[in-house]
Amino acid sequence: MQYSELLAIGVKSLLILISFFIVSFQTFCQSQLPPQFLDGKAIVFISNAPGARPIMQWEGIAKEVHPALVEAGGDPVAYFELEEVTLSEEIQGAYAKTFSQRLIKNILILTRTGNGDFYVNILEYSGNEAIINTANPWSLHSRDIETLKESLVAAGKGTRSKNLMPLEVPTFLSPLVGGGQAANSTAASNIPVSARFVAKNPLNLDIFKLGIPLSGASGETALLSRYRYDLYGKSEEEALAAQKAEKANLERIFDQYYPHQTEFLTEIRSDEQLIDDRVQFVLTRVEGREADLMESMGLNPSGLASPDRIVVKYYIKFLVRNELYIGPKWDADPDGQTALVDFLKNLQIEP
Repeated sequence: MQYSELLAIGVKSLLILISFFIVSFQTFCQSQLPPQFLDGKAIVFISNAPGARPIMQWEGIAKEVHPALVEAGGDPVAYFELEEVTLSEEIQGAYAKTFSQRLIKNILILTRTGNGDFYVNILEYSGNEAIINTANPWSLHSRDIETLKESLVAAGKGTRSKNLMPLEVPTFLSPLVGGGQAANSTAASNIPVSARFVAKNPLNLDIFKLGIPLSGASGETALLSRYRYDLYGKSEEEALAAQKAEKANLERIFDQYYPHQTEFLTEIRSDEQLIDDRVQFVLTRVEGREADLMESMGLNPSGLASPDRIVVKYYIKFLVRNELYIGPKWDADPDGQTALVDFLKNLQIEP
């Protein structure tokens, strides 16, 4: 073999080797945890699909991943179920105030979808009611919990953490509403009851438009809900198809039960943008334990026959004064369509 041929082969081999190291280095860098996660307290939200197999409770998932997060260099100071935090804007805002008081820097969201896959997303705490912002998160996907733990530990290798005294065991703080037990009138001292909730109908519905958010579209506080197990990872086409079907059903209901102007909201818009478009009212849907919802809205649930049943409740947010009108009659129902129809009917009640 000629010297020139040997030289060409040698150069080619060297280039391949260099390319391998470049790709490996890039992959390694891309897999590293974000710097802010290694320098500040983190809150962990878990959204766990009930139909995923094998069956796991969200608290069990927290206990599994906590040692891996600590070994990776994180400082997870508290774990919450995502659905509890996003129960309503009022509740989410109360959690945000607590996080600000505790000087939280990071939000880690662990989503377990219906097929059993795990998705981790890490973002900086926004410092406001939205809790997170629209920035691209650091993300990780694993098929099972063991691989997830290994990947988290690997992502922290080769980096120096400034979190020097993380908790050795996961902490589960009492939820701001309820807590998984039947509620009563004397055990609600930890519930943030706000004067913003008004048990009346709003005035001037005939003058200004009522905004009706479709799935995936609401105020800025809805960003967090996109990480729920039932919403996470939906393609734009799937989201648009769901919105189209949802809009058709809502149009039928509103044509029959609501005589005033409406505007369907298909994307996230700020309150200021909505007001500029003469949308001063926004319909809001919440779902949860009936006793929890009543307590969060300043009502006494002691007369409920089934305080633990899951119901849907609608109310109207008045953007200008930041008031929340739940109506003069309690009309929550396990069936979302029934709850909406009853709420719209009750809007006709004279003050």
